[in-house]
Amino acid sequence: MKIGIVCYPTFGGSGVVATELGKALADRGHQVHFVTYNQPARLDLFSENLFYHEVSVSNYPLFDFPPYELALASRLVDVVRFEKLDVLHVHYAIPHASAAFMAKQILMTYGIYIPVVTTLHGTDITLVGRDRTFKPVVTFSINKSDGVTAVSEHLRNDTYSFFEIENDIRVIPNFIDLTRFSLKAKDHFKKAIAPFGEKIIVHTSNFRKVKRTQDVVKIFAQLVKTIPSKLLMVGDGGERSYCEQLCRDLDVWENVRFLGKQDAIEEILSVSDLFLMPSESESFGLAALEAMACKVPVISTNAGGLPELNVEGVTGFLKDVGDVDGMAEKAIYILEDEARLQQFKENALARAKEFDLANILPIYESYYIEVIERCKEKALSCKM
Repeated sequence: MKIGIVCYPTFGGSGVVATELGKALADRGHQVHFVTYNQPARLDLFSENLFYHEVSVSNYPLFDFPPYELALASRLVDVVRFEKLDVLHVHYAIPHASAAFMAKQILMTYGIYIPVVTTLHGTDITLVGRDRTFKPVVTFSINKSDGVTAVSEHLRNDTYSFFEIENDIRVIPNFIDLTRFSLKAKDHFKKAIAPFGEKIIVHTSNFRKVKRTQDVVKIFAQLVKTIPSKLLMVGDGGERSYCEQLCRDLDVWENVRFLGKQDAIEEILSVSDLFLMPSESESFGLAALEAMACKVPVISTNAGGLPELNVEGVTGFLKDVGDVDGMAEKAIYILEDEARLQQFKENALARAKEFDLANILPIYESYYIEVIERCKEKALSCKM
């Protein structure tokens, strides 16, 4: 198949999933064309089956805001026509699904019917999409997609609750590439971070308010009183400076390292003992899955799709949003007994294997074929 992928080219979950999916499809022999405004962060390898098409936006002075959606639609028309794509897969509803619909309508004037699959990732539905400014467009775009997927049952249910959706939404969970995310031998790094054998706690995110990164610091401040440990804060964003100040206020600054954005996150996870995810909302919890694949148990909230991933008392524990005391208590419970910690680590890896890319990729391939065949039948009926 020739597959077009539209995504945000950033470190966010939707961009990561889209890029890893495209790379895996290319490895399977499919021709994959990425269409976005920058090269995706994880599109870091050369393959004869991978292509990148940049979307350039006009800076004409008439526009107060660059018309990215129009530029994207035009670029999609160009790529579909001249690369003869079989299907477009757009990740994150805004503005990719609406731009794809516009491109599809334009392509029909050339006698081309391109199927569009839209994958919903989370905040495009639970946060941005619910804004009344965008809600009608999101509803329309989802209903006009030829196929719709969501990364968790919770997100699927939220979409039906928030919008008047007539389309079927197929749940295809996020996945992990176990060839990349696995325990690495990084003892030298661990000794540099924790020279006296301290436990290493880790959090990775984009440091937005919804991630509740200050709760991470508060949990650690309680934990470190009982368990000698270090905290690694990976990522960057608006909440970072507040977290840094909180570390000083709670007098844990010397035991916390802010590492910023990191490409080789699997190396950091490989030296970690526990992952903290106190998020207010998570459609799935991809960062937690990456940790589990590296044998790191998870303390998380029970928000969104997290209970579909993190198994209570098996791979970690789930607590209510804001329950800092409860999360600290369970963190200490896991870490205070070495045999118990090792069992949680084994359980985390076993759970992660259920989301192996090798298991999820054929589901996407099958869904593409289903949507393409359905659209062919629809196109034939329209001509009759």
